[in-house]
This record gives sequence, structure tokens and C-alpha cells, in this order.
Amino acid sequence: MVQDTLLDSFRAGRRNYTIFQVGKATLLRVSDVMKLKKTDVFNLDGTVKQTAFIHDQKTGKGNTLYLKPVQQDLMLYHAWLIQQNMNSEWLFPSTSRPDRPITEKQFYKIMA
Repeated sequence: MVQDTLLDSFRAGRRNYTIFQVGKATLLRVSDVMKLKKTDVFNLDGTVKQTAFIHDQKTGKGNTLYLKPVQQDLMLYHAWLIQQNMNSEWLFPSTSRPDRPITEKQFYKIMA
């Protein structure tokens, strides 16, 4: 199963798994998933928001994301970020450059 492979592979398996799950649940374009910030999905206390509102990068249209289907995955991911000491504004930061989000190129490389 893809999810198991993502979780068990790579140093950033939890991140990669969560990217896959969030993309699947929200049906966002990869570019929009990569540009999510922690503040888009987490409340100040670290809990997962019920919904998030973003603007599609390609169309500029507003989009409401329902996060309940991935709430558990996001909670586990939040704990992983803290454990890994990943202090970044990005929801899915690059492991080599945490001040930047993971690139689409890297995402596709992971999914290959």
C-alpha cells in the first residue's frame, strides 16, 4: 500500500505520508498542498482546525478545505514536527531548508 511505503521510507516518512493524505482528502493541486502553512490548518494551541480557507494558486479562487477526514493524520504529523524540531511556518517544510516548503519536484520524486 502506498501509505505504508511512504511511512516506512525516508527520514521524512511521516511528512510524506501526511502530504499524500492531505492531497487525497482535499483534492488540492500539488502546488497548493506544498504552499500550505501551519497556521492554515492548526489553531494556536496545536489542535487541527475544522476547516481551512485558501486561495488556489492557479485560479485565485477561494477554496474551503474540510480537514476532519485527515484530523488524526495532522495531529500525528504535528507531534512529529515537534519531535523533529522542525520550526517552520510551512506545513510541509523541506528537510534541508526548513525556511522553504518542499518543492513540487521533490514531491514527485518521493511519489515515484
